[in-house]
Amino acid sequence: MPEQALRLADLRGARHRAATDAGPTALCNNALMISWEPARRFDLPSETPRRWRGLPRWCGALALVALAAVAGHHLAMQNGLARLREAAEHRLDMLATGLDADLARFEYLPALLEMTPIVPALLGAPSDPGLRNAVNRYLEGVNATAGAEMLYVLDPGGTSLAASDWDRPGTTVGQNLSFRPYVIDALGQGKGRFYGVGITSRKPGYYLSYALRRDQSARGVVAVKVNLEESERAWRKLPGHVVLVDQRGVVILATREDLKFRPLWPLDASQRAEVQRSRPYGEAGLQPLPWTPKETLARDVQVVALDGVDQLASTRALRGAPWQLVVLDDLAPVRAGARYAAITASLAMAVLLLIAVTLWQRRRAVRQKLANQAALQAAHDNLESTVIARTAQLRAAQGELVHAGKMAALGQMSAGLVHELNQPLTAMRALSESAGILLDKSRFDDVHGNLQRIRGMVDRLARLTSQLKTFAHKSELQLAPVVLAQAMADAQLIVAEAAKKNATTVEVDVQPPTLNVMAEEAALGSVLVNLMRNAIDAMQAVPRRTLRLEARPQEGRVILRVSDTGPGIPPDILPRLFEPFVTSKPAGTGLGLGLVISAQLVRAMDGTLRAANLPDGGACFVVDLPAAIPNFPHTGVIHK
Repeated sequence: MPEQALRLADLRGARHRAATDAGPTALCNNALMISWEPARRFDLPSETPRRWRGLPRWCGALALVALAAVAGHHLAMQNGLARLREAAEHRLDMLATGLDADLARFEYLPALLEMTPIVPALLGAPSDPGLRNAVNRYLEGVNATAGAEMLYVLDPGGTSLAASDWDRPGTTVGQNLSFRPYVIDALGQGKGRFYGVGITSRKPGYYLSYALRRDQSARGVVAVKVNLEESERAWRKLPGHVVLVDQRGVVILATREDLKFRPLWPLDASQRAEVQRSRPYGEAGLQPLPWTPKETLARDVQVVALDGVDQLASTRALRGAPWQLVVLDDLAPVRAGARYAAITASLAMAVLLLIAVTLWQRRRAVRQKLANQAALQAAHDNLESTVIARTAQLRAAQGELVHAGKMAALGQMSAGLVHELNQPLTAMRALSESAGILLDKSRFDDVHGNLQRIRGMVDRLARLTSQLKTFAHKSELQLAPVVLAQAMADAQLIVAEAAKKNATTVEVDVQPPTLNVMAEEAALGSVLVNLMRNAIDAMQAVPRRTLRLEARPQEGRVILRVSDTGPGIPPDILPRLFEPFVTSKPAGTGLGLGLVISAQLVRAMDGTLRAANLPDGGACFVVDLPAAIPNFPHTGVIHK
């Protein structure tokens, strides 16, 4: 400890001597540096074991953050699954009710045909062409009213005798359908149901069959085919995917075409034999779907992987057929929400831990501060006498800086005064000379107009000197609606002599011509004259000299652009263009204060002034000012 104290004393003495030689500023910096030194520890060997002391705390904090993330993920996942299951239940209720209604809608047709005399008559005389034609037309009319896809009558051997589509290609008339399950069930049990692809039409449909009996013997079968594709198209408007699975586990309807006529799992040998015999799926290859059950959440709800994507599969059995409706919902959004919830929970826990650490560090800092006060007092006693001695030198240097600041402000004010007074005086001289010429020509009205303009410029100079008189005090600009076209015309008149001397063409485009801005007339005129004169000066060395002023309203503001065809603003000056004493003019022709004053005036009028180089050459200054709202007086005052 004695050696460390001597080392600290030597270090402080060296810094104090360096600060004394460097001046008051270095002395103050030295005082700040020394004031921190008592808080620093020089017993470096003790730092290494201290690093490991905080390891259990960090491990505990990380464990809390991980626990919060796991809890947030679990809760969000459970809530997301509950919402998906509830929505799936609503969809299943709606879909199952609609599909059961579609299946039951045509059950009355077979019984209706049994009561029609010509149908039993045809079964008694199947070779009678007149009866067959009559039954064909009757079935066509009945089916047109009922809206089924097809209605037909078969004899006991399963051959179709008459059908509603008797005159269209793919009709069943003359086809032997005895191998179809619905014909077998109707002949053996009185009625049958079957879903499959049509033998002649190659279109899938739902078949209802009803045996026509006489004296307990079947005289024939009436069958109706129902098209369920309308229901399938309606399913596509719902969220998620819907599939209808038959008793063999084969998808017969689906909102995805690639899933149709594919089993959820491979068919066994008996099922394949039955399919081969009855051909319910046409020429489909019956390639099993990549359907992998992963987790059962409830009796009819499970998580499955379809094409490698996890889906929530909700199942509902139909009352009117041995089929099952399955609604599939992608679990990716739910898992993404759970991840976001986990991140949010972990961040919230991290914030709470940071707050706790901050409070602990604050208490520790307070204790450390109290412990360091004694050491700081000793350093303060040693520095007090030196600070008193250097304070006098610092005050002397401060006085010199204040005097230099006053001189700089005085020079800027004088340059600004000369700059602002010179423009109107030049215009007044041109107007007075013009008035003399007009007076010689007896053009008294024009002389009167020139005198009015001179009077306006005198008033403007009076306002300018009034503003300059109060330069050191808080000043105000009284904003009022100003006709922008008139302000441009006044400014153009002031720079007319310079424009003529430099062969500069001035183009003015104000749309609409009555465009008004909220501004102070004299300040706006000063800005316009300064920008126009700068543009004229910049184009002295180019062959084409065009100064263009254009203004347009834009969302409650007025955008005024002053552009020229000069060489543009040098790249090294453009970033510092609105700083005092920055200019590209030759020495003796400008102090670099005109744009500074213009920018200050525009800001005082609640606007902005910016500059840029044009792609085709030349510079463009953009003035953004508030537009004057018609019939809405402005009484506000803008402070400089």
